[in-house]
Amino acid sequence: MILIDISSNIIFNRNITLFKKAGDYLLTNERHAYILKKLEKKRTVKIQELVEETAASESTIRRDLTELESQQKLERVFGGAILTGHILKEQSLTEKSTQNLSEKVQVAQAAAELIKKGDSIFLDAGTTTFQMIPFLENKDLVVVTNGLNLVDALNEYGIKTYLTGGLYKSKTSAFVGSQTVQAIKNYRFDICFLGVNGLHEEYGYTTPDPEEAAIKQLASSLSRKSFVLADHSKINQVSFAKIMDLENAMLIIDSIPTETLDIFRKKTSVKVVHE
Repeated sequence: MILIDISSNIIFNRNITLFKKAGDYLLTNERHAYILKKLEKKRTVKIQELVEETAASESTIRRDLTELESQQKLERVFGGAILTGHILKEQSLTEKSTQNLSEKVQVAQAAAELIKKGDSIFLDAGTTTFQMIPFLENKDLVVVTNGLNLVDALNEYGIKTYLTGGLYKSKTSAFVGSQTVQAIKNYRFDICFLGVNGLHEEYGYTTPDPEEAAIKQLASSLSRKSFVLADHSKINQVSFAKIMDLENAMLIIDSIPTETLDIFRKKTSVKVVHE
């Protein structure tokens, strides 16, 4: 089905938008508006996609991205661009703990159901992993964590716990750095559970801090199975430091659009709480 927007004289196709004006190309401001709208929806854009969709040359699209970056409306990355102003942003533990709380509890419960009695597990410092703790009682587990915020609750539920130590990062209540790395290398895990700030088809799982990313990578590499816990707000978000590709950890999430779910399931196993 073809729809025509008379006001802008741009032709739209139901499945793919053909951003070629009737008998002409888009004007610069029209391309800019389209790029920003696409970014708002997908959080990232690729140069080649923009070339195909706007019928503009690659050099034109590159100039568009450069100009929009100079206006601080996006951030250039290799092969495209992402929304500006959020890749380095890191909320405090207090800020994150109250956001999407019911969804986090649901994801945490689904994650806890995957644990078998007697497992050794790694719990990442985070607010969703924290919500797993009440569901771990009487499972005869051994837990290793770099999250100081998890320790009191683990102790309250009588769960044997090893705290890594290292450089303490108060904003996220996480231990990071070389001593943390060395401590984790002493263990092997049946399962690890990791929190993330973003998950994206191309950029994978990301977090603002490279040191925290390194801890997550290491814990995953020492685990028989790795799970990322996330709520729907993390979909198509991209942070500064890459943890791993989607293929390297299974995803547990409260809800996800069907189109995105189909894309993600081509790369990894996805457990949707509300599916």
